[in-house]
Amino acid sequence: MIRMIQVKSAAHAEDYFNDAFLQGDYYINDQEYPGAFHGKVANRLGIAGPTTKEAFHSLCWNINPATGETLTQRTSDSRTVYYDINYHCPKSVSTAYAVYGDERIPAVFQESVHETMQDIEADGQTRVRKNGQNENRPTGELLWGSFLHLTARPVDDDTNPDPHIHSHCTVLNATWDDTEQVYKAGQFRDIKRDMPYYQERFYKRLADKLTALGYTIRRTATAFELEGIPQPVIDLFSKRNAAIKRIAKENNITDAAELDQLGAQTRAKKRKDISLAELKQDWLRQVAELNLDDGKNSGDPVTLVVSVTPQQCIDHALSQCFERASVAHDRRILAAAYRYGLENSCLSLDDITQAFHQDSRIVTIQDGQKIMCTTHEVLAEEKRMVDLAIAGKGQLTPLYRMVPPLDVAGDQATAVTHVLTTLDRVSNVQGGAGTGKTTTLKELVKHINGTGIKSVLVAPTASASRGVMREEGFKEADTVARLLVDTEMQNALQDGCLIVDEAGLLGIKDMTALLRLVTEKNARLILFGDTRQHPSVVRGDALRILNTVAGIKAAEINKIYRQRHDGYRKAVEDIAVGNITSAFERLEEFNAITEIEADQLNGQLVNEYMQAINQGKTALVVSPTHQQGEAVTAELRNALRANGTIGQHDIPVTRYINLNYTDAEKADGRMYQPGFAVQFNQNMPGITRGTVCQVSNVSGDTFTVVDPAGNALPLPLDKAHQFTVYRKTVIPLAIGDSVTITRGSSDRTGKRLNNGQSLKVVSVDEGSDIILINPTTKVEYRVSPEFGHLNHGYTTTSHGAQGRTTDEVYIAMPASTFPASNMKQFYVSVSRARDKVHLYTDDKAALMEQVSQIGDRQSALELLGPTELSQFVARQWAYLESPPPQLTLAPESQSPAIERPVRPYAPKPVIQ
Repeated sequence: MIRMIQVKSAAHAEDYFNDAFLQGDYYINDQEYPGAFHGKVANRLGIAGPTTKEAFHSLCWNINPATGETLTQRTSDSRTVYYDINYHCPKSVSTAYAVYGDERIPAVFQESVHETMQDIEADGQTRVRKNGQNENRPTGELLWGSFLHLTARPVDDDTNPDPHIHSHCTVLNATWDDTEQVYKAGQFRDIKRDMPYYQERFYKRLADKLTALGYTIRRTATAFELEGIPQPVIDLFSKRNAAIKRIAKENNITDAAELDQLGAQTRAKKRKDISLAELKQDWLRQVAELNLDDGKNSGDPVTLVVSVTPQQCIDHALSQCFERASVAHDRRILAAAYRYGLENSCLSLDDITQAFHQDSRIVTIQDGQKIMCTTHEVLAEEKRMVDLAIAGKGQLTPLYRMVPPLDVAGDQATAVTHVLTTLDRVSNVQGGAGTGKTTTLKELVKHINGTGIKSVLVAPTASASRGVMREEGFKEADTVARLLVDTEMQNALQDGCLIVDEAGLLGIKDMTALLRLVTEKNARLILFGDTRQHPSVVRGDALRILNTVAGIKAAEINKIYRQRHDGYRKAVEDIAVGNITSAFERLEEFNAITEIEADQLNGQLVNEYMQAINQGKTALVVSPTHQQGEAVTAELRNALRANGTIGQHDIPVTRYINLNYTDAEKADGRMYQPGFAVQFNQNMPGITRGTVCQVSNVSGDTFTVVDPAGNALPLPLDKAHQFTVYRKTVIPLAIGDSVTITRGSSDRTGKRLNNGQSLKVVSVDEGSDIILINPTTKVEYRVSPEFGHLNHGYTTTSHGAQGRTTDEVYIAMPASTFPASNMKQFYVSVSRARDKVHLYTDDKAALMEQVSQIGDRQSALELLGPTELSQFVARQWAYLESPPPQLTLAPESQSPAIERPVRPYAPKPVIQ
């Protein structure tokens, strides 16, 4: 892997160089390789070649080692000194060198590192702020010191280190601006963003060079390993990783950034009392003690080499990247393509890159320093949806010419009136969080039913439809998925109304299907949703596109009723319109934000959560990531056990964790490991819908799963859309535990369990079945410990929280969760409570900056830019008598539900 770590202290950088790089630290005396300066800036300064303590120290303090003068224009205590980009070898590669003596491996590793660093250097930039400019300028020049290490740190002071080849490349914060003819600080934001792209190029280079040495590689979930190095040997020499995982488990640490920090905190002392030759003898002894020749190693993975062409690499990448997005960065697509071709040394990086640039399916737009991509297929799909929506303009008779008296007022009454009097087939009610959309919906349905027209109500998720909507009185509400396969439900729509709640969760495919259905049945489509909350998981923010591109007028409900306190309500209103600074100020006025050290955050949250529930309040914990949520859950269960809410004894229960593979990933046999669970979503030959099978064999071109009866069956990779892949794990459950159902299914007695449903454990019977109860309806359910589709129900992500209401909400947002955070996530999380929000973070300023990012996914049509978009819509409206919609999106302050202004785009692409 590649990690990029920012170092901001010059004194710390000096010490780290002296301790870790210069003296060897966790590598042994005769293992030390001399460091070297590289890069075009090193050449300019005349220091390319072996590193010296004097030169490195000077650069840390922003001093030109050749002249003694200040190097870059600005020096401050807060400046970044350098970025440590460290490259790590797969464990089997390190073992092949250190244990089995292949002296060629360090050389090809260093070559791969250096070539990848040259990629990074070519992307070097600097900031330009002169004469009112505010942009980044490409420079293509950097300076770094490279330091090769051959071992991992020892697990403890008395243990010898394991073999582990890795390299630290310390990229100094300096570049040469040829335009201004000065050394300046670098701009590394885009380099950090593109680290997955560089990582795949590094892996591809290293794998190809190792293949040229005669090795065969096999791809793993994260990188690759060498065939012929047994898995027990790989595990043997992963002691430090195992130790960190053990400590992390004991301390409920699951986040990658926290794991990195834990690794730094648990460093053992240096070992200078043993030579490399002695280490190799010890490594060989450890391998011999495994007794690998006794036949116990027959379960090792067998190499699966898939022969692919450059075009097939691009096909796979497009399928993977555009399943859940309409627009993708070119480097994301290339990274996926490089990874797919990893095991094929006959394919070079240049072959795959050239195939990408020559692919006529791809449309590209230059967006500043980035190249953004979509495909003609995605454009056509979005166009079909927009065409259907526009074609319904002015096609129907209003439900009412004169609207009868309403039991709602204000913008709720305006919204109901809009829907009842529109001539359009498609109408939209946009309601922010807590604005009373359900009240509005009930009033609307009452008056639609008053006309004698039938209403069919659906929502994208089971929790919203069979859960919230049915609890609110809409007893026949069901899912969009059910409607699209149920002909009886579809026939009930003839000349009627289809109402979709939480319509912001619909993707392009489902929205298009609904538009086709209502057109065929001469029905109306009424969409209730909020484009400021989470969009669909699958491709396309359909509701927003209908608003901004198809010109579907939205009736907005903006007055918030959920929050009972004025300051809290105004904070939510600020977030809704994107005014994050004001929202933070309001939240701080009533002490809603607690800034606390990361290792104390969960404890503080749990203490205050327990106070709330002990007072009889309902409470919800929300976190941007599942990992953070699991860490909170562990501490929260301890507190609940201490006060007697849950039992003292746990039973182990199977949990299936959805790996969220795309269809492209599911079709790639290299993504599977023995022990994975596969659940079939449709009936197939020999397999009943809902059956869970275990992956038993991944060998050559054979992929075998075993059903519950023990029958071996081939895994149909060509039907990847018909099954879901899970990782099997175990969680503890106790009587009194709250749990959440994680997949729609049935219990042992045939009662339906809905995804997202909240239940409580009441007992475990003599046959070990777990008895669950719905706290609201008191309906009981019975599942086996192997049921698999449940999890602790104390925390949720903001996606799971959408649509829920509670008395108080507790939000865990340490810096390690920031990559999963944005304005939509923050808006949904903060707006769940009636009475109070409690927000915990270890970096308040950085959190405010992070959640200021909107989080919208760009559509393919929007990628074309305002000019082309205007021309597109004008063409669609040419046959209508009414004028085309206004395409200049309203400013946030005027129309928050219509989102944000379209940013300027690069010139029109050449569409072939």
